[in-house]
Amino acid sequence: MAASAPLTVLGGGVTTTFAVTGSTGVPLSFLVLALILGIFAVGYAAMSRHVANAGAFYSYIAQGIGRPAGVGGSFVALTAYNAIQVGLYGLFGFIFADFMNTKFSVDMKWWVWSLLAWALIGILGMLRVDLNATVLAVLLILEILATALFDIIGLTNPAGGSVSMAGWDFGNLFASGVGAVFALGIAAFTGFESGAIYSEEVKDPRHTVARATFFAVLFTGLFYAISAWAMTVVVGPDNVQQAATEAGPGVVFGTLAEHTNATIADIAVVLFFTSVFAALLSFHNGVARYLFALGRERVLPQFLGRTSRRTMAPVAGSVTQSIIAIIVLAGFIAAGKDPVLDLFTWLSGVSAVGVVLLMAATSAAVVGYFRVRRGDESTWQGTVAPAVATILLTALLITLVVNFNSLLAPTNPAYLRWLLPGLIGAAAVIGIIWGLVLKSSRPDVYEGIGRTVGQPLTADESGSGSNSDYVPVH
Repeated sequence: MAASAPLTVLGGGVTTTFAVTGSTGVPLSFLVLALILGIFAVGYAAMSRHVANAGAFYSYIAQGIGRPAGVGGSFVALTAYNAIQVGLYGLFGFIFADFMNTKFSVDMKWWVWSLLAWALIGILGMLRVDLNATVLAVLLILEILATALFDIIGLTNPAGGSVSMAGWDFGNLFASGVGAVFALGIAAFTGFESGAIYSEEVKDPRHTVARATFFAVLFTGLFYAISAWAMTVVVGPDNVQQAATEAGPGVVFGTLAEHTNATIADIAVVLFFTSVFAALLSFHNGVARYLFALGRERVLPQFLGRTSRRTMAPVAGSVTQSIIAIIVLAGFIAAGKDPVLDLFTWLSGVSAVGVVLLMAATSAAVVGYFRVRRGDESTWQGTVAPAVATILLTALLITLVVNFNSLLAPTNPAYLRWLLPGLIGAAAVIGIIWGLVLKSSRPDVYEGIGRTVGQPLTADESGSGSNSDYVPVH
């Protein structure tokens, strides 16, 4: 839920969606997506009871569809989660630079604050996961309170004196720009499925992962829908695009300042920073654990499976993620791109395409897995729900790709509508090819793809995770 960051979604994601698309059906989109993701979570949770692996999607696809597909899925996951993580640096730098300039007359470039956040994330990523969880939990509770306060104020102070129901009109949702609405909406949910990457570190993976996943989908879906609706109500559906374009996150904080006081608004702004920061840390941890799983199984260089002797964290994966982030961030800085309209919006769209592709493949993998391995799951859990989810997610994926241009500004090059989502397709193809290469050149590694027995992240005597400590499950 910290990755799905409610206050980040409200101040950054929802305002950006209104500004880019002008759709007043954004509140309804969250309910539609929550329904689709809830059906997906049925099969996903069922499989999590049988497969405990820090690679999550990677191991599920490998065991349900095939090892080459699993490697392809891992490359897509790395691309998608790195994309949203790096994109958030743009959002963080922009809002923090504006705050420091407005409140303290400290006028510095947005990327200075992004780089400072990058350094701190890199340090925290090498600490114990329970410390990170504590930090994220505290920040999450505070931002939920701030978002709930905005919702109450918004719904009790409607523009024009009456509460508009335009946000729940299907006609307003399924109109021009629906692809961008769903793309940014999926980006808002991204992270709800990340419980499975911690399945090797929780006490009871058979139950904890499923509970966390269902709760995250239910809570975030309802909370985002109500919050987006509150924004249309307090600003007015006819004015919401203009307000979001001109003020961005200021729509939220200006509303709080107007109906409470400046101090509460300032506290909410600070919580907005911490919300984005929490999401940055959560996605950083997720990428680090994917790299750990792939390094441990020698699909990628084995050093990535190294863990810290002191903290037991996947330190090599954490450092690698930090390096990837700084390279991409530096590229956007050097090109002079806008931190929100370009860096955040583009990479959020790329991430959305990747995550939906992963979920569609994972749902198909669940069907394949339970066809040959019978557990105590019902037909609904092991076959019907994941099959329906596969169809719905595939339709959503096509919608995202075909309408990707609605995420781009008119001044952006036309080729970006295919190049950006094409990054996900390229990652999948390269991963599948690499899986086939491993099959022919390193059959011992190929046999172990996605099939390691889940054990806690621990360090061997040299301080690195040894692949020989893990036994393939046949």
